[in-house]
Amino acid sequence: MAKSTFVTVFNTLECRPDNYQGWYQQANALSDQGRYPEALMSYERALDYYPQDYWSWYKRGVILENLGRHEAAIASYDNALKIDPQNYWAWYDQGYVYLEGLKQYEQAIACFEKALLTLPNDYWAHYRIAEAYRLWGRYSQALRAFDQTLAVRPDDYWATYRRADCLRYWGRFADALKNYQQALLIKPKDYWSWYQQGQIFQTIGRFNQAIACYQKALAINPDDDYAWYDQALCQMAAGYWELAVDCLEKAIALFPDTYTDLAMTEPLFTPLQQYPRFKLLMTEYL
Repeated sequence: MAKSTFVTVFNTLECRPDNYQGWYQQANALSDQGRYPEALMSYERALDYYPQDYWSWYKRGVILENLGRHEAAIASYDNALKIDPQNYWAWYDQGYVYLEGLKQYEQAIACFEKALLTLPNDYWAHYRIAEAYRLWGRYSQALRAFDQTLAVRPDDYWATYRRADCLRYWGRFADALKNYQQALLIKPKDYWSWYQQGQIFQTIGRFNQAIACYQKALAINPDDDYAWYDQALCQMAAGYWELAVDCLEKAIALFPDTYTDLAMTEPLFTPLQQYPRFKLLMTEYL
């Protein structure tokens, strides 16, 4: 279907190459097929004939974003916004490029705030503002922004989970644990909420609770090397040498080079250096 659309439009353009709609429709068809360089050329030809078209500038920006040309995408969205300054999509997508592509969080927040002037209750713009503050390390502002996100969409897993991340990075561990537990009420089979709780308990030296969390995480994803290795550390710290080797063996089986090196250099495992099972395990993989 998409290919025949492309051929039909192309034939139209052979007869009338200054046909703006033909170039625009061809660009859309090429974009749908993932043929981004050709779509870009077609949007640019459309703009040669109709430079005041918002959607050609906007969709050109989307293509450039897909091609990883972030600065050029920003410029294309800017041109779209000169034509229609109130359009939600160019503000939102420009903000997303600043956030994910360029890691320029202040500029991203400014764009998402502009998008919210058009759609004040838009979940995604609120969420991206919160994410920008979180990634920027502005945790108090991120928490307020996540609260606004949750006011728009209560019981949202991602906003709840990322709010917990903010609290964890900020060192507010008790509050972070409550938020991860709230995330699990929304998404009970969530590996990451169990794993991050394990990380907190491990950090504060509550190793048995950390072990319980890692076991919950591994019940969901039994092939996760991080949880096996971190559980091995906690088992060792709690004095359970045999169980530590059991967990270490699982991690090493998944990624031998990584975890044999870590096991041999980790001070916590030093007492195992003369332990027969550990020595046998190292001999098998080294």
